[in-house]
Amino acid sequence: MYKDWNRRPFSPNQRILADFIPKNEQRVLYMTEQEIANELGLSIASVSRFWKAAGFKHAKDFKNRLRFRFESTPSEKMRDVMQRTGSGSLPQKLLEISSHHLEETSRYLNDALLQRAVEALSAARQIYVYSPGPCAGLAELMAYRMARFGITIKRMAPSGHELLETLMHAGKKDVVLVFGFVQLLPETEVILDYAREAGYVVILITDRLVFPRSYDADIVLYAGRGEVWEFHSMVGPTYIIENLILGVGLLSKERSLRKLDKLQQLRARYGSKLPRS
Repeated sequence: MYKDWNRRPFSPNQRILADFIPKNEQRVLYMTEQEIANELGLSIASVSRFWKAAGFKHAKDFKNRLRFRFESTPSEKMRDVMQRTGSGSLPQKLLEISSHHLEETSRYLNDALLQRAVEALSAARQIYVYSPGPCAGLAELMAYRMARFGITIKRMAPSGHELLETLMHAGKKDVVLVFGFVQLLPETEVILDYAREAGYVVILITDRLVFPRSYDADIVLYAGRGEVWEFHSMVGPTYIIENLILGVGLLSKERSLRKLDKLQQLRARYGSKLPRS
């Protein structure tokens, strides 16, 4: 819904609206154009002209799309992908969808930002990962692969006060990698708030080109997963994570290869005595 807003030739006033709306979706749904104009100190004409500049017919058209997003449930998302697949080949359709997400992720992947993230992870005293919901698998993949390089990753609690038990230890020279998909969670806000005091680096991986408070993260990497109301693929985020893993390995190539050689030696020595899991 907001995918191309960063690339649209918005005027200064329209940029104010483009920043305000994604951060206040629930409120905007019930605000009149006059109320939006009053809150932002803009003219109602500026607000009225914004919708077409953003790709919508008018305010009602935008709100209908927004309402549809809020009403989307897991069953609706599954129904959507089923309808899109129809009677055709499921593997072929999923391949097309996955390819689209990968192409979109690659299009917005900034090599310089990716390299900064790799360098931050490589230099970190400790890496913490906040990976709520379906992101847990990505954190497990990252922890498993990075451990082979001798790098330990600590996973943070997905919700509630337990998050603070880990966050209290994060400080300068540490990195907190955050998955911020769909919406800004209270836990993500806390991580971003405390970063100013603690001094750790925040790497944000998000599926929104305009994500609330992304400006408070040190490095932002975009991973396409489809619209909010669609069945969300993890192909794009996995692509980002694997780039980070391989990037860290290449940055310290000799050390990484020594660790992997050691693993192979242990496998050759004890592999016959231990079952493969």
